[in-house]
Amino acid sequence: MPADAVVAFEPRKTPLQARSTVTVEAISEATIQVLLSHGADRLTTTRVAQRAGVSVGTLYQYYPNKQSLLFAVLENHLTNVMATVEASCESACHKPLAEMIREMVEAFVDAKMDRADISVALYQVAADVGGPALIKRINQRSRKTVEAMLETASDIKSPPDKFAIDIMLSAMAGAMRSLLEAGPSPATVRKSREQLVLLCQSYMTAATAKRV
Repeated sequence: MPADAVVAFEPRKTPLQARSTVTVEAISEATIQVLLSHGADRLTTTRVAQRAGVSVGTLYQYYPNKQSLLFAVLENHLTNVMATVEASCESACHKPLAEMIREMVEAFVDAKMDRADISVALYQVAADVGGPALIKRINQRSRKTVEAMLETASDIKSPPDKFAIDIMLSAMAGAMRSLLEAGPSPATVRKSREQLVLLCQSYMTAATAKRV
């Protein structure tokens, strides 16, 4: 699916007034609730409208179908995770490499675990609602953010190349998906978080050493 294919799933209009914003937020939260309680197959615009306390006509002003609803929830979830990672990367600038990686990885894991139920539910529907193209767009943003952070590392002569950063981000995403879908205990999450930090630190250290 080409990157511009996300346009087919995007909302019909963007809320400009405070009242419209509240309505869209209610619809978004209702979509999540229906998705979690009924599953994607039984999610309908009617159910979402009822849960949100709005008419179906009002819902259709913003979202033409259930795929658009799910796309909006997925986009919002990924954007929130990305914002958390960006904030951690900005905070970690000019620190040693290992510390940078720890802060970035821990922020990513914590953001995904904040609503683990939503993360798991969205994994199951992403492919049908423009997920691959949207994820590609988010990944490009992630790489630029991490690349900018690594360029300021205080203890390396040359930052890793873009391919190495992409590999690290893919490893993080894949590990988190496996962890979340397994329904981990808090202890398992803590241990996995630490191991993922170690994995990424080791890989980035090796990747930067080869560029010296």
